Amino acid sequence: MLKAAVIGVGSMGRNHARVYRELPDVKLVAVSDVHEPTAQKVAHDLHVDYVTDYKQLFEQYQPDLVSVSVPTAEHYEVVLEAIQRGIHVLVEKPIAATVDEAKLLIAAAKEHKVKLTVGHIERFNPALDELKKRLDSGAIGDVFRVQSRRMGPFPARIRDVGVVVDLASHDVDIVRYILDTDIVRVFAETASNIATDREDMMDAVLRCSNGVIGTLNINWVTPTKIRELTITGTQGMFLVNYLTQELYFYENADATDQWQSLSILKGVSEGTLIRPNIQRQEPLRRELESFVEAVQNEHDPLVSGLDGMKALQIAQAIVRSGLEQQIITIEN
Repeated sequence: MLKAAVIGVGSMGRNHARVYRELPDVKLVAVSDVHEPTAQKVAHDLHVDYVTDYKQLFEQYQPDLVSVSVPTAEHYEVVLEAIQRGIHVLVEKPIAATVDEAKLLIAAAKEHKVKLTVGHIERFNPALDELKKRLDSGAIGDVFRVQSRRMGPFPARIRDVGVVVDLASHDVDIVRYILDTDIVRVFAETASNIATDREDMMDAVLRCSNGVIGTLNINWVTPTKIRELTITGTQGMFLVNYLTQELYFYENADATDQWQSLSILKGVSEGTLIRPNIQRQEPLRRELESFVEAVQNEHDPLVSGLDGMKALQIAQAIVRSGLEQQIITIEN
């Protein structure tokens, strides 16, 4: 039985606590939050103890693993303290406030032989699982384009980062993961002071090391919530709807001479539309199950600290590109 705890039980952390409470072979021993009414409410609902000082949580309850969901500026301090005590850590993205802090956390986790993973939750969407399997099998042929649209209303939660680090970091991580590639340069247009004093809207172009071109359309000023990913290749196009956990494959059909005048207007003739049957599951539960399983069986988590650092590095390059209005090359 692994002892689990959660530090920071705001909008995301309280869901970590709920899921830990439901998992077999895991005991949620306590939660911590500097805002005592919040900690007290979550603890009461889940019938566990609470404290306001995370160091007291470590000393009193000695958890085996912990989820850290505190403001970004506090990630380094809290995660490093857990690592140095030999506690396995899942930290909500971004991994840290800076790339240098991320490097230090990765090194500390290696030194203390603990698992460090980052909460890039979209990797655990069942539709993305199916997409990854089909891409790896060559179902779409050679991939040449990826597009992500992540937009919606302004979220009513406190943050200390803009839309790029908060939302686009999901998408740069997904591009690296599903295509097994690195992003080597970016160019972005950003807009600020719409909802916050940081960037609220971003459109970016990415170039991957394998030649694939990507476009990201990200904002939190659109009145309707959209979470979509398209992958285009020589054999057709995949479309993932993260919200409905659906995957569609639009096949490229061979052009024919029939209805030649219409085919000129349509370009490539449209082929079969396929929608695989995917069992819907809660991505957060799958994420925490994967983390627990990595701890139990002593293997690397699906999302490594290095993955989290790369996502942060690319997101910060996008922010810089938007501010400086120039192409930014990503250092490996």
